Amino acid sequence: MGSCPTNAFPYNGTLCACAPGYVLNATANSCTLFQLSPSEALVVNSGVDYSLAFPATIFSFDSIKKFTQSQAVFLEATLVMLVSWLVFCLLVRFGKLGDGRGIWFKIRWWISRLDISFATRHWLDDQKVVMKRKTELGGTFSIASWILFIGLFAALLYQIITKRTVEVHNVRATNAPDLASFVNDMDFNITTVSSMSCSNLRGLSTLVTGNPGFTDQRVAPISIFANYSCQNTSKGPTISLRCNKCRLIQDSLYISWWFVDLPDNPATAVGFQFNLTAKNHAHKKHVSFVSGTVKNGSNLDDRPVTFRGLDANILKFNLFPQIYRNFHDLRLIQPLFHEFIPGSSFRETIQLQDSLERSNDGLINTTLYVNFLSAYIVEIDNQNIMGPVSFLADLGGLYCISIGIFYYFLVQCEYRIKRTP
Repeated sequence: MGSCPTNAFPYNGTLCACAPGYVLNATANSCTLFQLSPSEALVVNSGVDYSLAFPATIFSFDSIKKFTQSQAVFLEATLVMLVSWLVFCLLVRFGKLGDGRGIWFKIRWWISRLDISFATRHWLDDQKVVMKRKTELGGTFSIASWILFIGLFAALLYQIITKRTVEVHNVRATNAPDLASFVNDMDFNITTVSSMSCSNLRGLSTLVTGNPGFTDQRVAPISIFANYSCQNTSKGPTISLRCNKCRLIQDSLYISWWFVDLPDNPATAVGFQFNLTAKNHAHKKHVSFVSGTVKNGSNLDDRPVTFRGLDANILKFNLFPQIYRNFHDLRLIQPLFHEFIPGSSFRETIQLQDSLERSNDGLINTTLYVNFLSAYIVEIDNQNIMGPVSFLADLGGLYCISIGIFYYFLVQCEYRIKRTP
């Protein structure tokens, strides 16, 4: 026997196996530690997109969101423009008027004519030579109020774009006809992360429904529920169960299989990957799914493990029936990962070595447990939080606030100016 690769150990005198938590890379002939990448974390998708369909050529809201991450951007820009305008008008006040033909006089004259909010008779008095201070203040604060209003209006539009709808969930009890109306195409894909192949697979032929040990337990061929297959992948053998036009009447489904030892290919695994999808048979563009990877069922000891032995590894999933009222009563089943109950596993090399040398431990037992939560149906609707009336009310409120703030400043300034000696 040649020497074993790094992170491997010998057993039965002539064979090598990877240490607990390590998986054989056949290409490099080495054992690598199985670790989860961020892309392999638990992912859940409802299959329904709530974004409004605006013409992309007119409104590119994704671009808007990219450069404006929050309302604070609009408010900060408004504050900068407002302060800049007020400082500009203040500096103009210190300019020399001269004979009334200089640039400073013309700027102050045009500022006075910009009073479009507080006084509207300036254009009737154009022949007057002396310009009153309060008309300049009126133009200054009038434009300032419109700068504030436009900035607040932009922030309001951003809020409408980003938070225009809310999702409302209603829960109601179900009966048999309600459940029978859920016709979904479902795929169950479970990958045993290992160096095994489909040649190690045994026992994938039976479906158990109901509660084991109770009167509602039934055993049937798996073919009445789904078509099944096994594919060899780079991560290990993948069990695929495909059910077309599924009508999940039973609350509990159990499907079991196991992998056995083969010469030079023992039954060992370091984790399990899963991907469950469901889509309405009539509207296949809506797909709900849950996917992820599990490698250790203990929250207290996260050391690498290798699964092997008689005790079953149980993957539990829940299926929620959901009706989307705002999508023409779309009936879609939402799969969710509930928990992983690990079976026989080993963390120490000596323990795994002893197991590999015992023929009684030569298998990996896996059970897929699907719990259909059929007692209640979740009805989902999305409601607009900004209707036309509320939008106009908010718009009017912003206008009144903008005008009111600077009208108060105008009154205070005029009051003090008239009493200046």
